[in-house]
Amino acid sequence: MATSGHAVVDIDEAGGDSGGGDQAMRPALPPVPYVLNFADLSYSVKKGGGLAGCLPSRPSNRLASADTPPAGNTKTLLDGISGEAREGELFAVMGASGSGKSTLVDALAGRIARESLRGTVTLNGEPLHGRRLRAISAYVMQDDLLYPMLTVRETLLFAAEFRLPRELPQDRKRARVDALIDQLGLSRAADTIIGDEGHRGVSGGERRRVSIGTDIIHDPILLFLDEPTSGLDSASAFMVVQVLRRIAQSGSVVIMTIHQPSARILGILDRLLLLSRGRTVYAGTPAGLKPFFAEFGAPIPDNENPAEFALDTIREFERQPDGAAALADFNTKWQNTSAVEKESKLMSTMPLELAIAESVSRGKLVAGRGSGSAVSGSVPTFANPPWTEVWVLIKRSFTNTGRMPELFAMRLGTIMVTGFILATIFWRLDDTPKGVQERLGFFAMGMSTMFYVCADALPVFVQERHIYLRETAHNAYRRISYVLANAVVAFPPLVLLSFAFALITFWAVGLSGGASSFLFFVLIILASFWAGSGFVTFLSAVVPHVMLGYTVVVAILAYFLLFSGFFINRDRIPDYWIWFHYLSLVKYPYQAVLQNEFSDASRCFSRGIEMFDGTPVGHLSEAVKLKVLDAISRTLGSNMTANTCVTTGADVLAQQAVTDIGKWKCLLVTVAWGFFFRALFYVVLLVGSKNKRK
Repeated sequence: MATSGHAVVDIDEAGGDSGGGDQAMRPALPPVPYVLNFADLSYSVKKGGGLAGCLPSRPSNRLASADTPPAGNTKTLLDGISGEAREGELFAVMGASGSGKSTLVDALAGRIARESLRGTVTLNGEPLHGRRLRAISAYVMQDDLLYPMLTVRETLLFAAEFRLPRELPQDRKRARVDALIDQLGLSRAADTIIGDEGHRGVSGGERRRVSIGTDIIHDPILLFLDEPTSGLDSASAFMVVQVLRRIAQSGSVVIMTIHQPSARILGILDRLLLLSRGRTVYAGTPAGLKPFFAEFGAPIPDNENPAEFALDTIREFERQPDGAAALADFNTKWQNTSAVEKESKLMSTMPLELAIAESVSRGKLVAGRGSGSAVSGSVPTFANPPWTEVWVLIKRSFTNTGRMPELFAMRLGTIMVTGFILATIFWRLDDTPKGVQERLGFFAMGMSTMFYVCADALPVFVQERHIYLRETAHNAYRRISYVLANAVVAFPPLVLLSFAFALITFWAVGLSGGASSFLFFVLIILASFWAGSGFVTFLSAVVPHVMLGYTVVVAILAYFLLFSGFFINRDRIPDYWIWFHYLSLVKYPYQAVLQNEFSDASRCFSRGIEMFDGTPVGHLSEAVKLKVLDAISRTLGSNMTANTCVTTGADVLAQQAVTDIGKWKCLLVTVAWGFFFRALFYVVLLVGSKNKRK
């Protein structure tokens, strides 16, 4: 067999001449045979909405023990479904709402946990699950999950960057995208943004076709689609199904759910599987609907759409207590009587590894790499190396957010307004005991503000979650690549915000230390933003809802401020709460800025009679305070005058109990918190984002 490197097969049957003489010969080659067989698939869930928990079987080639009955109080979504889908044929699953269409496709696509699904799924007689399934398949969800500010062309180009290998020339990738745009009927909207509620973009039908295009860009062997014609007018729906048929004829196994197809669409479908309450009520060709229902005793009128008649008949049966059981039982007898005919049409298949290798050599699965992969029959788990994935993710995110400058402008405005208010309240603080207390208040408010402003990062992943799940479900990119790109994209705005806040407040408040202290002030603000955004990003992966996430963020940040050392010094916190003090994200930047401000031991913050400020003596006249000072001086045997320094910066640090960790260590700890929370973010994505039913 040929084991050439990468090749792209255009959706258009005309293809192109880029492949030379070898590509011109390919239409004469017999198709690579694929048969996706599924037998006795059963799946149940608890009626209360929980998961059914079919008992897991011992390790075997089966998805779960076939003879394990469902648990007691359960609802059966699939009940012994069997069938097969072949390459070159368009396989459609039909049924009324709640019949189990989407559940069956999820089961075939590996989107149901293996221990919960009973039955077998094989491709060319070999079990199909795990990495191999994800590498050779694609799943098109019913919902349109796209970035709103990317154009149609950009959306498909980024999909090509993810799913097509780095070695493939850019002009070939663009050619693939252009062919896909043409075949999906998106040429007129190619340079229009997708749009959302606040930005006008493509129509609903065009958005749907873009969603399909992003998942078929790499020409998969197995293609699963959940309601691909949903939201389309009849002409657009017919065109989409025509495209899917061409994909099937190019050597793919295409399985789709469809709701009440038109007569024209029904005419280009190859196989139908009708379901009712999780049971098969018909399995065969569209042409077989009329003889099937005629023999059942409900003949289809000549002038009626057979699919609509079949679905209407099923709905009538479902109104009865036993549902469409009679029709399902009749289908079983019908299938048994036609078993001999089916055996005569059995398709000879080759071993799966050889079939995949041959498909790769012909241009399928353009993620395939070289002869080694083709011979072993194992395509790479991912089409590109991690650094390529990170770069494409960064480029896509900057492109999308760059067209919404109002988001960053709002963040910058919030920081500048907050800085302006703090600067005007704490204007030009003096070196007095009151000035010390006011500085403490400024630092506590300023550092906590850094973390509260980061709460705007919460909706980012909450909104992107389903896009991330769709793209990682079939290995468009690695989870670690997403985490790294997310961190890189988040960092540049934080630098600008840090400088903006520092420039507004540092000299206006009268902080000391010159340029070196200013640069450290900028660094600790940046580190606070970094730690805060990491913390919020981690929470966004844990908490699925934006409003709930905001509640959790505000509450936890309030606890961090409470235990930071501002309201109560570290040496006054009870032993049973001291652990929370060291977990507080606000503690470290707050302590760092205090040391940055008060580290000069020669700087005095209380001289002579200023030591009486805040005491009963402080309300007396200056002459009386001088007499008291003189008495204290004689008692102590020292010469204390009105200019004698009583409290230095070092004394302030000791009083506030912030000398346990130096300012540079505080900076490093704050930065480390940011990396730690992003590591937790990765763990949550790795463990909690399986995108599978249980």
